[in-house]
Amino acid sequence: MRTTLAWLAHLYTALGLVCAAGIAVLIVRGDDPSFRLAFFLMMVATVIDATDGWLARKARVKETLPGFDGSALDNLIDFHTYTSLPLLLLWRAGTLPGHLEWVLLLPLLASGYGFSQVNAKTADGFFIGFPSYWNIVAFYLYVLHPATWVSVLLLVGCAVLTFVPTPYLYPSRGGPFATVINVGGAVWFVMMGLVLRGAPIEPRSVALVSMAYPLLYLALSAVVAVQRRRTSAVSRSV
Repeated sequence: MRTTLAWLAHLYTALGLVCAAGIAVLIVRGDDPSFRLAFFLMMVATVIDATDGWLARKARVKETLPGFDGSALDNLIDFHTYTSLPLLLLWRAGTLPGHLEWVLLLPLLASGYGFSQVNAKTADGFFIGFPSYWNIVAFYLYVLHPATWVSVLLLVGCAVLTFVPTPYLYPSRGGPFATVINVGGAVWFVMMGLVLRGAPIEPRSVALVSMAYPLLYLALSAVVAVQRRRTSAVSRSV
């Protein structure tokens, strides 16, 4: 029974791979309804990613199935649903003009670097460097259609931040502000859903209001980074 539960936990994680397959098919179709449905599947994959760790710990998968690396499966899925497929969607949707499409390779390479870092996630519950939230970046670039220079600046800026060893909140692992981030995330998901299905009010306005959540996430991550830097400075001076 315990072995069965452990395999079911891994199967739950693998559902993210099923989402990735669906996202790929929808991107190939290449029309607006397909792109919107692809973002819905990215949301589903995000929910799975946020909850499968808890399920794996409850099922004690590392003890029960030591020969199967669930973290490797998780990273494989995350690279597709958080990075390669969102960037492919931006390319397929023509978000950038042809002569600037190469810019999409920068976040792809940066994310490959980030996922390959042994210490990309800390034991006390933080990401180090921009945590490859390219699905979020892609959502806002697709929905809001900002000026080209804004899109390029955001893509390049976040790619560069991947290499800067600054802590970012990892709310599904607990830690500071976890309750605020998780509750806010639930509200934010509802707003994203309204935008993708066509909210009763102007979807662009809902999307702009929803940006308060990722900005809050970045602001609280910055607060933690400053606090950790001060703590480290005090420790060195003692």
